[in-house]
Amino acid sequence: MAFDVAVSAYARFMGRCAEPLADRFLELVGVRPGQRALDVGCGPGTVTERLARRLGADAVVAVDPSEPFVEAARARCPGVDVRRGVAEALPFEDQSVDLALAQLVVHFMVDPVAGIQEMARVTRPGGQVAANVWDFGGGRAPQSTFWRAVGDLDPGAVDESGLGGAREGHLPALFRAAGLGSPRSAELTVVSWYSGFEEWWEPYTLGVGPPGDYVAGLDPDARAAVEARCRELLPEGPFDITATAWAVVTRVYHPGI
Repeated sequence: MAFDVAVSAYARFMGRCAEPLADRFLELVGVRPGQRALDVGCGPGTVTERLARRLGADAVVAVDPSEPFVEAARARCPGVDVRRGVAEALPFEDQSVDLALAQLVVHFMVDPVAGIQEMARVTRPGGQVAANVWDFGGGRAPQSTFWRAVGDLDPGAVDESGLGGAREGHLPALFRAAGLGSPRSAELTVVSWYSGFEEWWEPYTLGVGPPGDYVAGLDPDARAAVEARCRELLPEGPFDITATAWAVVTRVYHPGI
């Protein structure tokens, strides 16, 4: 999947939604001074930076499989221990953090249950594991207009609605399958402003994520058709895109403790 991309490309594609989502996410979790936190799938450091501001850089660790993102997160968050790795095999000790957070990551894990179990493994008893994923299944993701246009033209195309946690009830189900009982669910909504269609469309041509993979695989005529259909679905002139993510937070209690 296309995430070994320039950080500037990811920022144009998802930054304007991911940044305000991170604020809502940390409010939901209730991050407080004195805690130690892990950002799983940290990307270029959107959540990592906010954690470092609240807790101090030495109280935050982060991990991401993309080398460009690891380098970007290190530059954005001086003093934070940012490592390259995957959620399913976190390079951190058992019960070493109070918070393990994953923003817009669970649906890209090769094995979401294993990834959530790893987040629980590194979390101390009484600590919290939390994650969020865009509501692709409900058509409320930032990319939902794009995938609607694709579906209109290519009904057999595979969108992101079937990925882990991307539909109602599935993210808490994954947490329960990972052995984390009584997950608390919430919806987090953000609004992003665009000056016009070109500003909205250009990020889809940069090769980021599943939409970028899809566009990159099109011939010029098919690409033009998708662009034209997206233009038909969006308002003229300046417009807002409202996006909602499913979020889950739960406490960890290790057996025998």
